[in-house]
Amino acid sequence: MNIGVPKEIKIREDRVAIAPQGVKLLSNDGHTVLIEKSAGIGSGFSDEEYKNAGAIILDSAEDIYNKADIIVKVKEPQPSEYRLLKKNQILIAYLHLAVEKALTKELINKKLTSIAYETIQTKDGKLPLLTPMSEVAGKMSVQIAANLLENRNNGAGILLGGIAGVPAGKVLIVGAGNVGINAAKIAIGMGANVSIADVDIDKLRHIDDMFGSKIKTYVSTEANLKELVKDTDVLIGAVLIPGYKAPCIITEDMVKSMHKGSVIVDVSIDQGGIVETMDRVTTLDNPTYEKHCIIHYSVANIPGSVARTSTIALTNESIKYIRAVATDGIVEALKKDKALAKGVNTFNGKLTNKGVAEALNFEFTELPSIIGF
Repeated sequence: MNIGVPKEIKIREDRVAIAPQGVKLLSNDGHTVLIEKSAGIGSGFSDEEYKNAGAIILDSAEDIYNKADIIVKVKEPQPSEYRLLKKNQILIAYLHLAVEKALTKELINKKLTSIAYETIQTKDGKLPLLTPMSEVAGKMSVQIAANLLENRNNGAGILLGGIAGVPAGKVLIVGAGNVGINAAKIAIGMGANVSIADVDIDKLRHIDDMFGSKIKTYVSTEANLKELVKDTDVLIGAVLIPGYKAPCIITEDMVKSMHKGSVIVDVSIDQGGIVETMDRVTTLDNPTYEKHCIIHYSVANIPGSVARTSTIALTNESIKYIRAVATDGIVEALKKDKALAKGVNTFNGKLTNKGVAEALNFEFTELPSIIGF
């Protein structure tokens, strides 16, 4: 098959969908890998490296989309790319369709098979393609917040780790999944006073086992959050329900109760966000805004700012799925791998992800009823 990798065009998105080591594997399988010129530059990979791995370099995105059977991206196609999508192509990327109504319509109308990395899920509930990006985003969220707390950024002027005689800053993490755990690692490492809240008691027990007395755990109830939020310096949103729009958990009144110059970093924003006052998605070029004197950071592609690490991590996990689709064909690959099948959001003009269907109020069709497994 012809596998196309266009250059990402989302603002400051420097990742590339496949690193050269992944291209080498696909080339060895007998597939043709088409890379748009300079697609890997932001991640530190030259066109020459891709050529040496067996890729063909093409000059434009149009060339890639015209010739590829499978399009592999990092982020969802942007509106200017919709016209390039071809009928019956296979698209593999982080899609987050629950908040992408126009793109979902486009994929359905063009009968594309779309595989969303974030909904590929193994039978034990793990999200292998989301995990590495969650690790990156979780760790970066605290670094970002610590920087935003500085006076030069209009922050409260608090050093998260504190010093002798001055207490550490308070960090509240809402969500005890991969993002939350990795945020906690960095916050604890900085010496912050860290709390984490989740609805899942087993996850909280796991956190207690990992960190012991270095972290406080709370059941995520409205009453608990109301008390915790008003006394926090940094709030990290880290809630994920695979495929579904993120629930609004932190109300505007809770945000109003925070002290001036506090920081909110909502990693859940790519699924709609958990904070009521996160009313827009920002970019890495212009990442923050203030509301009620609280600094809001709502960038949907945080890992894009450490593109080399993120690209290598993504390729490590994604390449086996890309190879399976290219080698076995889409239907056979889905029948062989139920985790991959869970990643299918649209297939031949049908919406096959229940969470997306509920979020957008679209008709839902179960994938097995289409391909017969």
